[in-house]
Amino acid sequence: MLQFSVDSAACIQCGACSEDCPTKIISMGDKGPVIPADKEELCYRCQHCLAVCPTGALSILGLNPANSVPLASKLPVPEQMEALIKGRRSVRQYAEDDLSPELINRLLATAWHAPTGVNARQVRFTVIDTRAKLQQFRETVLNGLEELGANKTLPAHMERFLPFVQAWQKEKKDIIFRDAPHLVLASAPKGAPTPMQDCLIALSYFELYAQACQVGTVWAGLAYLAIETLLSRLQPVLALPENHQIGYAMLFGKAAVRYERGVQHENAPIHYVK
Repeated sequence: MLQFSVDSAACIQCGACSEDCPTKIISMGDKGPVIPADKEELCYRCQHCLAVCPTGALSILGLNPANSVPLASKLPVPEQMEALIKGRRSVRQYAEDDLSPELINRLLATAWHAPTGVNARQVRFTVIDTRAKLQQFRETVLNGLEELGANKTLPAHMERFLPFVQAWQKEKKDIIFRDAPHLVLASAPKGAPTPMQDCLIALSYFELYAQACQVGTVWAGLAYLAIETLLSRLQPVLALPENHQIGYAMLFGKAAVRYERGVQHENAPIHYVK
């Protein structure tokens, strides 16, 4: 059930909800917008109708519009967004402190608002939320990689991991996990419409919001390859669902470095179709 309802006293019958509905199942009746029962199954559950209503008169899925984040005067100006995007850096130096559980949850809960294919909303975040846990997991991964190297069972195109293991053994230099305090993996069901894309988009949102919260991040390609490909037997340790595809991994934590300005790249290669 969609639990679609309208406060007739607040509804001004502007028709904005009907016009913006992606599936065009909302029609305007004598007393305001309605969704016929035989069309409810077509609803994307995108909540566009709730979001677009100027008076907050409309409720769907039993949600109270008063509990939604108000957008007026709260959105960043274009210059701020430009600075956030152009100032983004891959952080590879982290402070010893763990982030608070409240901040970690806020980062993840906000990033989960990222769009997904067909509004499937099936991205799952698997999080290592303390430095102690990640250090333990790091030991497990590096020991597994060391074993693969010793047994000469590393795929030829993955032998680049051997120097990383040796750097840890000889110098305690952590190139794979960058001595970060936290790790997040984004995964989605393999049968979802766009599982890989959904995960990458979610982590992109996570990264930008983390930067706004003064939290450093780095896309952890080496950790991703180790967990997803080389040591997939470790996935049960992380309680990853068997039917899930890992989209990518990201390390994060309080940065031990501060960047004062953005960098300067060449002009974007843009082709305008004629």
